Amino acid sequence: MNSVAVLCDGAFPRKAYPLYLLEHADAVVCCDASVRKFYRHFGRLPQAVVGDMDSLSPAWQKRLGNLVVKVEEQDDNDQTKALRYVLERWPEASEITILGACGLREDHTVGNLGLLMEYPRLFDLGDRRITMVSDYSTAFAVTDSCELHVGTGRRFSLFSPDNSLTICSEGLQWPTDNVVFDNWWPATLNRATQDIVRLSFSHPSRALVILD
Repeated sequence: MNSVAVLCDGAFPRKAYPLYLLEHADAVVCCDASVRKFYRHFGRLPQAVVGDMDSLSPAWQKRLGNLVVKVEEQDDNDQTKALRYVLERWPEASEITILGACGLREDHTVGNLGLLMEYPRLFDLGDRRITMVSDYSTAFAVTDSCELHVGTGRRFSLFSPDNSLTICSEGLQWPTDNVVFDNWWPATLNRATQDIVRLSFSHPSRALVILD
């Protein structure tokens, strides 16, 4: 098992790249009612359906049988419940892609992207790579200084909830050295001017990169 896709119940992918990731993953875990979209598009069932089942009808739950993993606690959303299930069931998976996490509801989109920054703190991820992919972007968390092979010309936005964090950058059109992360917008709408972008953190923390 190398790659696992988690499908949330936001906007279902339409473009070739996210659909390819979903179709060719070694395993797919659907969050609640997203299983209906998955089945409608691919004509097959996923390896599991995880969530509190508040949006999946009893008829569908009966149809799915033992594929249903019902988690009733409300401290975590279905995306986090599904990710926890993936990490426990397939600890050897090196690539985990979250799809359908954006669109339809802005509050869900913002919440899911925020959670992506939290997962390195909440879970022992080791070398496992977690990305969130939509028709419009690829997002992932970074927690310390790093080199990112993004490609020249790529749109690049950077977020952090830590207003004590300084991130110096090389390879961006507008350097982030003097950015204060006290809101969502200060380091957005940037662009890579070389293939490799280097980020230097003042201390280990939480940050989110979103590429086009």
